Amino acid sequence: MPKSILVVEDEPTLARLLSYNLSQEGYRTTLIDHGGEGLQAALQHPFDLIILDIMLPGMNGFEVLAKLRQKGVKTPVIILTARNAEEEVVQGLKAGADDYITKPFGVAELLARVSAVMRRTGADEPPVADEPEAGKVIQVADLKIYPEKYEVVLNGEQIQLRPKEFEVLLYLVQRPGVVVTRDDLMNIVWGFDYVGGQRTVDVHVSSLRKKLEMNQETVQIDSIRGLGYKLVIHTNKK
Repeated sequence: MPKSILVVEDEPTLARLLSYNLSQEGYRTTLIDHGGEGLQAALQHPFDLIILDIMLPGMNGFEVLAKLRQKGVKTPVIILTARNAEEEVVQGLKAGADDYITKPFGVAELLARVSAVMRRTGADEPPVADEPEAGKVIQVADLKIYPEKYEVVLNGEQIQLRPKEFEVLLYLVQRPGVVVTRDDLMNIVWGFDYVGGQRTVDVHVSSLRKKLEMNQETVQIDSIRGLGYKLVIHTNKK
């Protein structure tokens, strides 16, 4: 049975991104955009993990977390904090949070922290549709990706990628043949409130292309004018 995650986040775009990516990994998600309602849901239902924003209407994340712990709820909690908000991190951890994620964040960091908290607190990994369990490998044709180690092997040769290049490739390879927009990549890899422009995405994709170009007979990244990019996997090449 899929593990259940309660997401308490009032920013609609971020909430949708969290829900989408967690669902893609096989988790069952519940979205709530109000602190008090999130508290009630966490008290009434046995979630496996709670992702909790700090700034919430009705009741802030610190209050929600404190009340949960006072009631004896031991569900692991990951708090979402603003960049350079060290005091929030310290306060959250002291209140009983198990981990934190600093905004903006990429999907790989999110999934890695969720997986780490699940392991650390004794919860098992959920069944995964598009990505195998921790320590396993995603393989499409001659392309192998090791998510936990940030390693890529193509035609038996290891390809050295920077972290963001790896996250872009990971997102594309989970959607072969599907056009992924620049906005999607920017939101997923760099975070929904990243202040840079789409040029950042183009630069990373260009660099990624160069590192994969020696094996274009197996995998290539096509540009879709005015939209974004598409990963093409060739499985019948000799």
